[in-house]
Amino acid sequence: MTEQYRMQELDLESRMGGPGVETARSVPRIDLTDREARRAEITDQLWCAATEIGFFQLVNHSIPQPLVDAAFARAAQFFALPEPAKSALPLDKPNNAGWEYSSQVRPSVGTPDQKESYQITRPHMAGLWPAEQELPGFRDFMLEFERHCWELAMWVLSCFADRLGFDREFFARAHDPGSAEYQSTLRLIHYYALPDELRGRPGTWRAGAHTDFDCLTLLFQRDGQAGLQVCPGREADAQEWTPVVPADDVITCNIGDMLMRWSDDALLSTFHRVRVPGAGEYAGSRYSIPFFAQADRDVVIAPPRGTYPPITAAEYLRQRVAANYAGRTA
Repeated sequence: MTEQYRMQELDLESRMGGPGVETARSVPRIDLTDREARRAEITDQLWCAATEIGFFQLVNHSIPQPLVDAAFARAAQFFALPEPAKSALPLDKPNNAGWEYSSQVRPSVGTPDQKESYQITRPHMAGLWPAEQELPGFRDFMLEFERHCWELAMWVLSCFADRLGFDREFFARAHDPGSAEYQSTLRLIHYYALPDELRGRPGTWRAGAHTDFDCLTLLFQRDGQAGLQVCPGREADAQEWTPVVPADDVITCNIGDMLMRWSDDALLSTFHRVRVPGAGEYAGSRYSIPFFAQADRDVVIAPPRGTYPPITAAEYLRQRVAANYAGRTA
């Protein structure tokens, strides 16, 4: 399924709200041990996964596990703040920064995702950090953790740059943390514990089916907090969903719409969702932390083979949001 098809045939997403069937297929895991020495081998593995399913998982990825564990602990502390404290940091929607609560509605289901989240987008955080006395060291820690995510994302993107004919630092320049146009986002997510009455209720999702609008997403999950499913394009009509098994020491990655366009549709941006727990499954709070590598607003996206005309990242995102919610209530 190409980006052009998805942009023109928006009814596909509206049909992704059904339960579908879960397959035995698995998302490939890629070991980044000695990644520079094994760069060619790893690039082949990344390219294969990104062109076949659009999802892959990274192990031995270089972000220290104690840092990841601390990020989840800090996220839990943030979401445990009293609601008035979080409400004082309201989402600045145009700049994707701040706290939102049960407000993200996916066109695929038409109901709010069962979650709250806190977006960290470096240039737009003025007035949106919790007070130091409420969460000591929170701001400095999260900015440091975001830097680690950025570095890993840029390394993975540099492998794709090799295959696309760009120079190795191409995507790092396009995602410049020092730029006022920087729009990559670290997002802390808290899915609510599921009440018994919502189990099996039609239309209830922790996150409805969607694609990401960015270039590359890094997703941190916790052992035992399952629910993420992926539906590759060629399986969309049959709604065959592949479960993505979470693990503390694994980073799940997916290609976003922006990189799909930038690659002349070679790299696949794939529908995914987070289902509610089934009978006998853990139904308590679920936490995840995605990092969305999204090109700076003023960067021009020009696919090498010219499948699409050049467009700035800001205008591309504006068009994707408008197309995604055309004729629907946001």
